[in-house]
Amino acid sequence: MASGRLEGLDIARFLALVGMVFVNFDMVMTGGQSDTSQVTIASLFQGRAAATFVVLAGLGLGLTSQRKSWGVTLSTTLKRAVFLFVLGMLNAIVFPPDIIHFYAVYFLFAAAFLRAPGWLLWTAMTSLILGFVALTATFNYDAGWDWSIYEYDDFWSLRGFLRNLLFNGWHPVVPWLAFILFGIWLSRLELRAPRVQLALMIIGAGIFIATKIASLLLIAITAPEDPEAAYLFGTEPVPPMPLYMISGAAFSATIVGLCLKAEAVLRKLKILHIFTAPGRQTLTLYIAHILIGMGTLEALGMIGTQSPAIAETASAGFCLI
Repeated sequence: MASGRLEGLDIARFLALVGMVFVNFDMVMTGGQSDTSQVTIASLFQGRAAATFVVLAGLGLGLTSQRKSWGVTLSTTLKRAVFLFVLGMLNAIVFPPDIIHFYAVYFLFAAAFLRAPGWLLWTAMTSLILGFVALTATFNYDAGWDWSIYEYDDFWSLRGFLRNLLFNGWHPVVPWLAFILFGIWLSRLELRAPRVQLALMIIGAGIFIATKIASLLLIAITAPEDPEAAYLFGTEPVPPMPLYMISGAAFSATIVGLCLKAEAVLRKLKILHIFTAPGRQTLTLYIAHILIGMGTLEALGMIGTQSPAIAETASAGFCLI
């Protein structure tokens, strides 16, 4: 701890990675045809692990900007964005739902908000979330998609790529940029203070539960009259409507508070390093779960034909290794 590093955030990064492994393995091994009524680990993390990953990226970016000069921070962020964009595009060749190239663009926009006051961050977040609703009312959200096989037909054309990046991809800039801005706002809190950690846990969990209840009630009330209400008031990541964005941010805050609390306990038990070491290598391990993990599954003929139980077993095995 000589460096003053918040190792609880490394735990959170590892948990987010674990969630993404379960979600992605389930998608490729079951062909995306899992029974949505069945509660699985993948369903619990669906959309939430990736949101937590992005919030943590913003949190880390915000903390870094506090320790370094504006010029150094901006230069480092731009270099990181270029590196991530190239890496993400290469990864997208193998794994189309890649999130890394989205990260690159998030960082480019987030750099402009590193010195922004809190009210401006919240204004931008609100605008992104409501702006997405306006976009779906104006443009065709399904454009480019073949939902039966989860393929984006014109991803590699300029028009299709920009549409996917900004509007209807897996993690579009509008509204997903709000998650990284939320992380920047979180970085300004006194995260070492037990009261702040407890507040993140309690308030985050409370908002998450309230959002889920509100979603169920609104859908029950409006769905008989308007079937589209299930999308507007849903908390699923596709499409990322307001209640999903709120629940995703609340879930992330809960995980951050919980992991910061757990840091001291795990240190006393002398097992903290088991979680922090992989938490510091999440980019490498994210690539590894695609190239090595999914590559192995493909070699074994386990793509698109497995049950959720088998997918969870494979996910757990990869995370354990």
